[in-house]
Amino acid sequence: MSDQEFILYETKGRIATITINRVDKANSCNVSMLKAIYENLISADKDEKVKCIIIKSLGQRFFSAGYDLKDIQGSPEKAAQITEWGRKVNETMIFMKKPIITQVQGIAVGFGVLMILASDLRTFADRHKDELYIRLPELAISAFPQTGATLLPLLAFGFSFAKYALLTADKIGLEELKNINFPTRVFPLEQLEAETLNFAKEIVKYQKEFTFFTKTMLTIMNKAYIKSCLDLEDECGKVAYDPKKFTMRDLDDFIKELYSKYP
Repeated sequence: MSDQEFILYETKGRIATITINRVDKANSCNVSMLKAIYENLISADKDEKVKCIIIKSLGQRFFSAGYDLKDIQGSPEKAAQITEWGRKVNETMIFMKKPIITQVQGIAVGFGVLMILASDLRTFADRHKDELYIRLPELAISAFPQTGATLLPLLAFGFSFAKYALLTADKIGLEELKNINFPTRVFPLEQLEAETLNFAKEIVKYQKEFTFFTKTMLTIMNKAYIKSCLDLEDECGKVAYDPKKFTMRDLDDFIKELYSKYP
């Protein structure tokens, strides 16, 4: 299967659907897939007929296992590209005017979680924790949390729960997510596809000016904060991946500078 077939795009009526189609690799994303997702988001946002976007994936086990780490292993150039395009995808999802619904049928890890967090609304399959959970494993696998990995949990979960998700790398099941009112809708697995589509059809009934302005106003109210947080992640990531060994004093001084730079 070619990279072009890993990301599917279709429009029907006033709804655009972006589908991750890499089931044999747990729907993990390489650089070309991230570029395709980004391009499809831009196409959907520019399409005058489209009023709502659904992001989903094929297969029952994984929504997405995140970035394809094997693809970037041993290649600093690919690692830099995946960071660049991962941020572009999440930033675009946040700042584009049209509402995005993620349809979550299975396990989401890393970037898979970030796409869910960056979306505006989320539908989940009603499944047990061993069948559906989200996990941010960055610290546990020695990967620095970037491309929105600290910002998005903070926006979606709040300060305390974001720390829990990031510092423990625990698997977080549907019941825990329900406790913090994170899922927008929960449907039986066998009804998830149809009910998510029905939900999107309700959203597109709203007057487009009201819908687009509502999302845009909320985003603009937080624009400077969002941009600075993503820049902060990138700045810290450069130091974290620097082969130079930093003393505790070096890190203390750098962190003090960060507090001054990002008030």
